[in-house]
Order: sequence, then C-alpha cells, then structure tokens
Amino acid sequence: MNLAIMIPLVIVYMAIMSGLAYYGYRKTNTEADYLVAGRNINPVVMALSYGATFISTSALVGFGGVSAVYGFGLLWLAFLNIALGIFVAFALFGTRIRKLSADLNVSTFPSLLGERYNSKFITVFSGIMIFLFMPAYTSIVLIGGGRFLQETLSVNFNIALLLLALIVAIYVISGGLKAVMYTDAFAAVVMLVMMIVFLVGTYYAVGGVMEGHNGLTALKGLVPDALVEQGHRGWTSMPALGSPMWWTLVSTLIMGVGIGVLAQPQLAMRCMTVKDNRALYRSVLVGGIFIFFMTGAVFMIGPLSNLYFYNTSGEIALTAAGGNIDLIIPILINEMMPDWVVYLFTLTALSAVISTVSSLIHVQSTSFSEDILKNFGIKSAFDNKISLSRLGVIIGMIAAVILAYLLPGGVIAQATSFWFGICAAGFLPVLVGGLYWKRASKSGAVASIIVGFTVSIIGFLFFHQKEAAGIGLSNALFGTDTLLEYPVTHIDPLFYSLPLSTLAFIAVSLATNVKTDQKMSRESIELKKTL
Repeated sequence: MNLAIMIPLVIVYMAIMSGLAYYGYRKTNTEADYLVAGRNINPVVMALSYGATFISTSALVGFGGVSAVYGFGLLWLAFLNIALGIFVAFALFGTRIRKLSADLNVSTFPSLLGERYNSKFITVFSGIMIFLFMPAYTSIVLIGGGRFLQETLSVNFNIALLLLALIVAIYVISGGLKAVMYTDAFAAVVMLVMMIVFLVGTYYAVGGVMEGHNGLTALKGLVPDALVEQGHRGWTSMPALGSPMWWTLVSTLIMGVGIGVLAQPQLAMRCMTVKDNRALYRSVLVGGIFIFFMTGAVFMIGPLSNLYFYNTSGEIALTAAGGNIDLIIPILINEMMPDWVVYLFTLTALSAVISTVSSLIHVQSTSFSEDILKNFGIKSAFDNKISLSRLGVIIGMIAAVILAYLLPGGVIAQATSFWFGICAAGFLPVLVGGLYWKRASKSGAVASIIVGFTVSIIGFLFFHQKEAAGIGLSNALFGTDTLLEYPVTHIDPLFYSLPLSTLAFIAVSLATNVKTDQKMSRESIELKKTL
C-alpha cells in the first residue's frame, strides 16, 4: 500500500464528507429538519441519497460474491430493483407517501402507518420491530465495509469496523437527515463513477463482452459437484427449475429483496423529504441510472470473476476466496485493478458503508425517540426531542457493532434477504392498503402486521434451512433443524408470510366497520376520501 497516495485521498474524501455533514448541521434548525430534511430537499439529491442508501456494501460485496456463485440469474434482481425499487417506489408509492405524510404531519415510517390507521399500537409495534431487527441489517453493511478494508488495505477487521461505526455515528448525531442526505449524494457520485470503471475493467480483463460470456459458459464443467447436486447449471444459466438452488435464488435473493424494497422504512422516508410530486418524477431517471450501474454492474462482475480467477490462477472465485463469498469482490479488486484504482475503490466501499449505515441508524434512532418513547410519554431530559434521537443513534450503533462481531462469515446476502423479507410481510400490505384502499381498517392493519412479522420469524426459526440450522432453536426444541421437508426448507418465508398477512388484512378489514373501528376525526375521514 502506497501511503503517499492513500492518505491524501482519504483526507480529501473525509474533508468533503465532513464539510457536507457540517453544512447539513448548520441547516438543521428544527425537528422537521432533523427527521425529514425540512421536506424541501433537491430531487437529484433525494434520488442519489435513495440510491446510496439502497446500495450498500451488502450489494457490492455480499451480493457480488453471491452472484459469483449463482451466476447471471441474479440480474433479475437488478431488474426488480429498477422496476419496483425506483419506478413504483417513486412514481406510484412515493407521491402518495409524500402527500399523506405532509397532511398527517408525520416524519417517520411507523408514525405514517399509525396515523393513517389512527392506531398507537401500529406506531409503537412497527417502531419496536425496526429498532429490534434493523441492527441485523446494519451490522452486515458494516461487515461488508470492514471486509473490504481488510482485504484491500490490510487493515485489522476489528479496527475497520469500529472506525466505520464511529464516523457514521458522528455524522448522524450532528446533522440529522439533512447531513445524511448530503453526504449520501456525494457518496453516490463516487460509487457510480467507480462502478462504471469496475465494470469496464472487468470486461477488459476477461477479453471483452462476447469473449467473457463465451469463456464463462465454457467453464460449466468446473462448477463444484456440491453445487451441481443443488441444481447449478453453469454461471450463464438459471439453476434447474424447482431445484434447491433455484428456490434459493428466486424466492430468497430475487423476490425477497426485489419485493421487500417497497417496504423499507429508510427508503420510504426519502419520499417525505421533497416538496412536491414533480420532484419525485424527476428523481426516477437519476435513480434508475444509478441502480442500473450499481446492481446491474456488480451482478455481471460477480459471475465474470470466475473466468478471471480461472485465467490467472486456475481456480473459480469461491475457491480463490477460501470459501467465503464475502471476500470474492474485495480479492478481485485487489488482484485485477491497478493500485491507484484500488485506493479509489476503498473510497467507494467507504461511501457505500457510510451512506447506508447512516440512513439505517437515522431510522432506528427516530423509531426509538418518535415512535416508541414519545408514545410511552417519555420526554427528553435535555433541551429538545432531538436529544432522544441522538441517544437512539448511540444505542443502535452499539447493537450493530455487537452483531457484526457475532454473525458468521458469508452472511451478508442472507441477512439482507431476511430484513427485506420480514419488512415486506409485515409492512407492505398495510402500506399499500393505506395508500390506495379506503375500506382498509385499523383492525385489519393490526392483524396484518402481527401475522406478517410472526409468520416470517417462525419461518426463519423453524422452516428455512439456513437460518433455522444456524440459530438452532428448532433443533433444541424438537431435535431437528427444520420441522418440514424440502422444498419448504429452501422457500423463503416471504412466499407464505406475505400472502397470509395480505389475507388477514383484507379479511379483517372487510369484517369491521371502518368508521367505528378507527374512531376517525373529521380530518382523517376527509383525508381518506381523497385516496
């Protein structure tokens, strides 16, 4: 490592990030500034912040490594990320989320749902779910950044983890969502430029587009026997239909994350930060281009890494990384790229970590202060309610760091799918119903949220092979890793928890009297008529 190059780059990068965070701090004068960036953020900044929050080291490092194992089939997730995560999230959901949040004067995702259904229980329960389970997602983003720094700069993983956590905590505590979004936007630009360089460099290293794809197809015979038995048919083909690998790829990685993005609290909150619908429409193009060059690029680079490693060392990517898929992309960058590019990619990894973790921690802290403590009547002992949010930042970050030490290797994509899946089952029916269905009732929303989260968690604890075997509760209670046989062991719980939560939402809503059930105020009734 050439410190004469690396140190100045890091100093300049951190100076820019710190300057943007300070600018956000100076612009943060009210609670609305801290929570929803004053509802007047620039649409380009919003789109870049949304994309940077969406694309973390879990995508660049974790899912990049997973695509090196599963192949080009993961590109279907990139398609869903653009179609659902950008177009539907902005143009369809975003416009109504923005209007509803402004009309109800709410600034968090749980309070949006709670006020929409006039239910304190929904607000508190949703806030608790976010505060309890989001640290698992936050921790794997930190892990991805730590692993990248470990491989590229030979930095001790523990030191890298703590430094990243400290940097993010300072940004979020100081400037709230304005500081988060300004730094996110800059981070997104860095990430976009470097991912374009990475994609072009990878295709150049394997001989071009056609040569790379043909060469990768020719390596089909090198797929490990264990993966072939699971349904692997080569890196340029989908796994065998109905095989264990097909179920994992489609139900967990593609559908779990692709659908779950619509119910992500940290992403929905971005729609609350712009002043009108036109700003959201303008954000679609910027967000779509960004997501294409991030997820699309890394899901092409991952499979091609097998060809690169085979040409240089005679091994496929998984073998070259010692069996840890989280190390494939960092090792590829370190070996394939010139030193100066590696240093710039270090800044890309830092950008991905800081942008995503800062947003996640901000959501956890606001859930802690606004959705949980405020509804229990607990007020700040300091000067204002922002102090409670800052306390939530500290608690959330400590929880994420602890989990980052406890979780095993190669868990990034798995933990991402877990969080996205339970959010889809718990929040998506209630969110869609709240935005579009005037017959939706409070009782229906409560039933849906409880069913969605409960069935999801039961599925991961007792039915889904990877999580159930890793946690061990099913084995401890019943003497077996899973309670049901294949294919349920490889079907993501989203496939049954989301339909059940949707059914509970519709059935209970239809069975209850909406006006009596919710005891709506005149303002809420008028709001509902406009939906």
